[in-house]
Amino acid sequence: MAERPYHPGDEVSPRRHARHERALAEATSIVRTLREAGHIAYFAGGCVRDELLGLEPVDYDIATDARPERVSELFGRTSHVGAHFGVVLVRPERDSASVEVATFRSDGSYSDNRRPDEVTFSTPEEDAARRDFTVNALFMDPLVSRDAPARERVIDYVSGVEDLDAGVIRAVGDPDERLAEDHLRALRAVRFAARLGFRIDEGTQEAIRRHARELSGVSRERIGDEMRKVMADRYRAVAIWQLQYLGLDEPVLGEAKERALPRTLGRLPDDAELGTSFAALALDRGLIELSQVAGLVESWRERLCLSNQERDRFKEVLTGLGLLEGEWPLMGVATQKRAASADWFTEALRLVAARDLENMVRIRRRVDQLIGTPSGLSPRPLVDGDALIAAGHRPGPLFGRVLDAVYDAQLEDLISDRAQAMEHASRLFEQWSRETPGSGGSGG
Repeated sequence: MAERPYHPGDEVSPRRHARHERALAEATSIVRTLREAGHIAYFAGGCVRDELLGLEPVDYDIATDARPERVSELFGRTSHVGAHFGVVLVRPERDSASVEVATFRSDGSYSDNRRPDEVTFSTPEEDAARRDFTVNALFMDPLVSRDAPARERVIDYVSGVEDLDAGVIRAVGDPDERLAEDHLRALRAVRFAARLGFRIDEGTQEAIRRHARELSGVSRERIGDEMRKVMADRYRAVAIWQLQYLGLDEPVLGEAKERALPRTLGRLPDDAELGTSFAALALDRGLIELSQVAGLVESWRERLCLSNQERDRFKEVLTGLGLLEGEWPLMGVATQKRAASADWFTEALRLVAARDLENMVRIRRRVDQLIGTPSGLSPRPLVDGDALIAAGHRPGPLFGRVLDAVYDAQLEDLISDRAQAMEHASRLFEQWSRETPGSGGSGG
C-alpha cells in the first residue's frame, strides 16, 4: 500500500499507543467470541481505514452476521442503543469503553435524509455497499496474523484499498444516491479529505456541488457537530478551502464566499481553541468592524447550535483581538495588566500573530515588561471585601468601584502593602461618598 502523505505531528504519543493497544485487544476478543460461536465478524469502517494508514485507532467498530439478541446472549455487559438498526454496545470490561457491534445490513429509503426507514439484515457485501465512502467501507479480519500483509487481512468489496493507495475520497456506488440518503455526507467528505491529505474524486465532487443547497435541510445540531470536528482538526484551513470551493459554506454559514482565503485560520497553532478557530474563520471571511461581532457571533451560534460557552468564547476572542490591535498601546499599566491576565488574552494574541507577527512581538515584549514590574502581572489583591467590612466600611454601590481602584493602584505599584491599600481605600470611600451621598462607604 502506498504511504499516506506525511503530516507534521503524526507521531503517536505513548499514551495514545497504550489506548490503541488496549482497544485493539478488547475488540479482537469480541470478534474471537463471535467467531467461536459460529458467526462471521470483522472490524469495520473507520478503524480499518486508520489501521491501514498507521494511525493507531482507539475506537473499533465490529460488523457481524449475529443478530442483536444473539450478541446480547454472548456478552454480559451490553446495551441496545440502536436495535432497530442492528447496533449493540458491548463493554468488554467494567472499566472499558463500549465497542459498537452491528449486524450486517442493507438500508431502505431515507425519507428524513438521515436514517433509513427500514433495514434488512444481510451480508458483508450488502453492508459495504450501503456505507458512505469506499475508504470507510472496508472490513478487516483481526484473527489473521498481524504479521501477514495488510491485504490478506482486509475484506474489500468496493475498491476501498485502491482508493486508499491513491489518496481518494470516493462515494460508494452512485454519489448522488449516497448524498441523497444523508446530505451531511458532503461535510464528512470534506473533513476526511482534509484530515487524511486526500482529494475528493471528481464524480463525488460534482455530486456534492449538485446537492450543496440541500445541506440546509440537515438539522443545525448535526451540522454544528460536524463543523466542530472540522474546526478542531489541524488541517481545518484545508477543509474550509474545500468547503467554500464546493459551495457548502452558504448552507452552513449563511453566505457564499468561494474566494475567501483561510489565511488566518491556516496560521493558527494546532491546539488553538474552537472559539479562536471560528474567530479566525470570521476574519478570513470579511469581518472588519467590531460593531459586526455581536451580530455575526449570534448568527453563527444559531446556524451551528453553539453552546453559550462556545458563543461567549468566540465573542471574547474577537473583542480581545480588536483591543490588542487598537487600544493596547494607549492603555495604562493597570488596564494592560488586567487584559494580559484575562483568560481570552492568549487566544486573542494567537490571532494577532496569525495576522501580524511583528505586532504580536511588540505586545509580547510589553507583557514581559509588565511581568518585570515590582507587583508582577497579576498579583493577589492586597485587600478584599471582607477586609473593608472589618475596617467598618458598609457594603454598597461604592464597594466594587473602590476595590477596583485599589487594585489598579497596586498594579501600577503606587501601593505595595496592606496598610497602604487600606489607607487608599478609606480615602476613596470618603471622597466618593461626599460626591455621591447615600452610596454607602465609611461606617460611623
